[in-house]
Amino acid sequence: MDRLLEAKLKKVFGSVGSVERILLMNTENADPNFMYMTGFTSGLFEYSYLLLKRNSITLFTSSLEYDTARKEAKEGMKIVKIGSAQALRKAMKDELGRHTIGLNESFIPYALYKSIREKYAPEKIIDISGAFLKARMIKDNEELEMVRKAASITKWAMMLIQKEFKEGISELELAAKFDSISASLGSAGPSFRTIVCFGENAAYPHHFPNSTRLKYGDFILIDAGAKAENYCSDITRTFIFGDNSKKPMDRYEKKNEMYRIVKEAQLGAIRKIKPGALGRNIHGAASKVIDTSVKGAYKGRFIHSLGHSIGVEVHDGEGFSPKSKLVLKPGMIITVEPGIYIPGFGGVRIEDDVLVTKNGALVL
Repeated sequence: MDRLLEAKLKKVFGSVGSVERILLMNTENADPNFMYMTGFTSGLFEYSYLLLKRNSITLFTSSLEYDTARKEAKEGMKIVKIGSAQALRKAMKDELGRHTIGLNESFIPYALYKSIREKYAPEKIIDISGAFLKARMIKDNEELEMVRKAASITKWAMMLIQKEFKEGISELELAAKFDSISASLGSAGPSFRTIVCFGENAAYPHHFPNSTRLKYGDFILIDAGAKAENYCSDITRTFIFGDNSKKPMDRYEKKNEMYRIVKEAQLGAIRKIKPGALGRNIHGAASKVIDTSVKGAYKGRFIHSLGHSIGVEVHDGEGFSPKSKLVLKPGMIITVEPGIYIPGFGGVRIEDDVLVTKNGALVL
């Protein structure tokens, strides 16, 4: 069996107790854990089933996807062509009946869960969604390289997009240009819908681009990510556009002050990242910088968690929040994204993807 596939099976089954079988079931969408285990980068695999045992992995799929699966499959992965619903039912009955099985209950619809319970009568069903999140938190070298590649694409796109900053361009137009640049650099697709905010819209962390047009002196906040194979990046940059002589100097200075404080908060948090550190303390380090700067002028303006794990999903597990119980370990990749948001004025957010190493933090 492929060495990395074997290691993933070991990580997942190490956290599921008495579970003897794990069944990952796609709907019209693929379960992220299906992509994590198979590593497939082609094919839809709608309604395909992936059966995991401690020492084996079997994909049950249709004739439509069979050849793609055989081409993509890693060493030791068995591919079974299923020609009818009856054939699938018989195969699953043989594999699941009278066993303790694990299902990803955070993904499958209740109707599908109920169907599995009634048709195949497993001895017990256990939710194993937490086991996968735990396994996916620690990246192997292959996964790390994919996230590193995705982050590199997004960073280059952030540099190149600045050539497109022109008075009168809309948020929607700039977002489309960013996605095009990212694709030209090798992105397999955006990690999520690209966020572009001009001016006052930057005060809203999840503002989606609209017809707002760029004016001199505006904030430009871009939050975007690329995919390398199945792995995501998530990076944010904030710019101040153009000749600020047309804007009151105090507003220009305030914008630069906000940027300086957010960058200081990010660097302070990154310096505290190391194995054994608590996620909530990393958040607290950034929050303290923002809350105490300029005699508390920006206290309470950092309104979200400092970061989240990233991997096959852009939000791939726990990260840095005020209540996080996460203990950092080498191999984790977590975003660090402090921000200051002032409705009616604008906002600044700076975000990077950071690897926890045995010696501290490495910005990807």
